[in-house]
Amino acid sequence: MLKNIILAAGEGTRMKSNTSKVMTKILNREIISYIIDACDIENSKTILIAGKNKALIEEKFPNLEIREQKIGEDYPYGTAYAVSMALDLLEDEDDIIILNGDIPLITKNSLNSFYNFHKENNNNLSVMSTEIDNPTGYGRIIRENGKFKKIVEQKDANKDELKVKEINVGIYAFKAIDLKESLKKINTDNKSNEYYLTDCIEILNNENKKVESYVASNPDQFYGINNKKELAEAGSILRKRINEYHMLNGVIIENPDIVTIEKDVKIGKDTLISGPCKILGKTSIGESCIIEGSSRIEDSEIKDKVKIDNSVIEKSFVDEGTDIGPFSHLRPKSKLGKNVHIGNFVEVKNSNIDDGTKAGHLAYIGDADLGKNINVGCGVIFVNYDGKFKHRSIIEDDAFIGSNSNLVAPVHIEKEGYIAAGSTITKNVEEGNLSVERAKQVNIPGYVEKKKKRDLKKLKEQN
Repeated sequence: MLKNIILAAGEGTRMKSNTSKVMTKILNREIISYIIDACDIENSKTILIAGKNKALIEEKFPNLEIREQKIGEDYPYGTAYAVSMALDLLEDEDDIIILNGDIPLITKNSLNSFYNFHKENNNNLSVMSTEIDNPTGYGRIIRENGKFKKIVEQKDANKDELKVKEINVGIYAFKAIDLKESLKKINTDNKSNEYYLTDCIEILNNENKKVESYVASNPDQFYGINNKKELAEAGSILRKRINEYHMLNGVIIENPDIVTIEKDVKIGKDTLISGPCKILGKTSIGESCIIEGSSRIEDSEIKDKVKIDNSVIEKSFVDEGTDIGPFSHLRPKSKLGKNVHIGNFVEVKNSNIDDGTKAGHLAYIGDADLGKNINVGCGVIFVNYDGKFKHRSIIEDDAFIGSNSNLVAPVHIEKEGYIAAGSTITKNVEEGNLSVERAKQVNIPGYVEKKKKRDLKKLKEQN
């Protein structure tokens, strides 16, 4: 069986953050989640080595095996020590891939190819490498007559070794029995006084075991993150990769540099994305939609030919032909039917709105079930909260809710019920009835002249 060990215990002090480095988000997902996804190879199991961030990682990934690497003056340091936390989970016949938890650009295809290389060559240890123009800070791959010999860390390298551009990317494949045996022989005889996993290479070479290096293309995928600048740069690479995938599959993105699409989003062909939109979570968007402005859509299902203009949609469903915005907000559990119109400054929450219903502007629809072809006027409020409990309202087909009305839940407006503008409705309205609830209008003649005289008198008194 293949077992992946992800080293995620680093405190990430260079990130200058209160959040664990591997739990820092990039394109709305934790850094480590990308590595976990890449490790999802058939018939494999993933093990995380956490540190002080163990509780956070357990909360986010409750179904993974997580071991804690103790950190502090009383405990050893180094990658080999971190890996040793998982030894009791490894069977001798297993294959092991070890990688770091701060390389979110790594792909499943690369890990699959690396693993196949390891298996096909029957290696005891395989090391993944790549070539970059500026290798400063990375361990160097040292070869003799073209044959892989060892890895030398930056701080331990001599002048000639520092010139080498082939670098260790921190990904290894072992036969489990060789990993176990070589870890027993590692010491801290280096400038950092740490247990280096890379020392396994020399140990296995000295035992005439088969150790080879796999040179991977596309060095961008091994981009490690140590600070907020690198976080932004990795985000830019990942954003470009995702947006290119969608554009090659028929999505129109006018300016890919300012559009953020999360990894698991699905978008149909001929949909147009314009402006600095964010499309996040498990969102799916149909064909021939228009998403524009600074819209944000998260964990929602959007059907074909929907238009969304400068609006926020969270955990909601929008059926085909509907238009939303500008400046509207669908809060969680909102469900819109076909050809619904939700206009500017309209908020919908936990409500069902059926086909053809329109709320043009400045309305709040909360905890309600609206039928077909209803008109919701300007300034309408669904009053759903009594200070302790939420209550639902029901509005049947073809009703008309006049402007500046308040519907105090629970209330039921039957089919073709009409609510006069300015009414506060607290009782049910039967089918075809007009409901008017207003105080009697009183006009006071001569009011303005009397007020002017009163104001003048006060001014004289003050002087």
